[in-house]
Amino acid sequence: MPDVAPDITADELDKEVLEELRSLPGDLADLVGRHLVAAERALEDDDPDRAHEHTKVARRFAARIGVVREAAGIVAYRAGHFSEALSDLRAARRMTGSDVYLAVMADCERGLGRPERAIDLVRSPEAERLDRAGRIELTIVESGARRDLGQHDAAVITLQRLPELRDPQPKPWSARLAFAYADALADAGHQEAATDWFGRAMAFDEDGETDAAERYAELTGSVIEDLEEDFDEDASDADDLAAGDILETETETETDEGRAGEMPERADVPDDQVSASQPQQASVGVQGSDIQDADVQDVEAQRADVADPELLDAGARDAEAQDPDGTDAKAPTENPPVPDEDPRVQAETPGVPDEKPGAGRHTPEQDERTDRPDAPDAKEHGETPGITPAFIEPDFGDVLDEGTADRPKTDD
Repeated sequence: MPDVAPDITADELDKEVLEELRSLPGDLADLVGRHLVAAERALEDDDPDRAHEHTKVARRFAARIGVVREAAGIVAYRAGHFSEALSDLRAARRMTGSDVYLAVMADCERGLGRPERAIDLVRSPEAERLDRAGRIELTIVESGARRDLGQHDAAVITLQRLPELRDPQPKPWSARLAFAYADALADAGHQEAATDWFGRAMAFDEDGETDAAERYAELTGSVIEDLEEDFDEDASDADDLAAGDILETETETETDEGRAGEMPERADVPDDQVSASQPQQASVGVQGSDIQDADVQDVEAQRADVADPELLDAGARDAEAQDPDGTDAKAPTENPPVPDEDPRVQAETPGVPDEKPGAGRHTPEQDERTDRPDAPDAKEHGETPGITPAFIEPDFGDVLDEGTADRPKTDD
């Protein structure tokens, strides 16, 4: 018997499941409930084999409870035990009277190498009672069964009949439906259309439910990296760089303070010379200790006496160049200022997070890349694949059942 984590309790189950388990003795109901919760956690950890061990224990003690047989069948299906899954789901169907898992049962028939029986379940009267999501899942299974029979064009057309295939809004079935359609296109030899639809499925599949990213990489030869891991690494690198910058800034500050304390005092310069040299130092940048008061006065007098005729003429011409209202008529500059591009635009590529180490800090290399005329434009990024299905005129020997094909679909 597999171990159950001590923090797992039966109270984590839904109220409906707890109601059905109340028919069992108290201790047994708690044991079965804890194993069902443990199986659910194992599936969340992508460990269907461990989940299968827990559901086998629950089925051993509560084989006559419908929800227990449903859970056992679904977990066995996820673990690849199709015969066991089909047996449990059939038993659950008899106990509960629900056809909600009809698509899973049909897929189990495919897994057992019986695609004809899968198509029989698709055509059964019980299939008409399924809701919208159930019919879509059943159609996906039917398309797979057609492919198992070698009817590749029929598999494509089976999915093209669904109006949900053209819906651009994400729905719970969008990723699986787009992936199944792309897979059918690939088997039918339409590689370009399959690539577009694998890209569409990848955009819908945020939780990694399908293998759309891997199939897209196989067809395009590109490498799909784990964005979450890259983002974590970039964030840690950025934190390290920021910490290094802070330490470097503190070191430079301490160095500047030390240099300021080491500057010699000009005690040998008289106070009158220092005060007289300060205005001249601010205007021409000459040290006041090298200029005497008399020299400063002579220079100022000479500047006041100088009246260059050429300078006066230039001033008159400048006055004439003014507009009638007194404003300067300045010609537009040859090179108007160009707003700096955001350095992040050059760093962005499809499928790569915006955060980069050192983002937000301008460096000479970044400024040089920004000023280049051949800087990459944001328009060069990849485009989202189209959503129009690639309709195919089939040319195959198998003719679909007209009664089933022409039968109108009814939405719940």
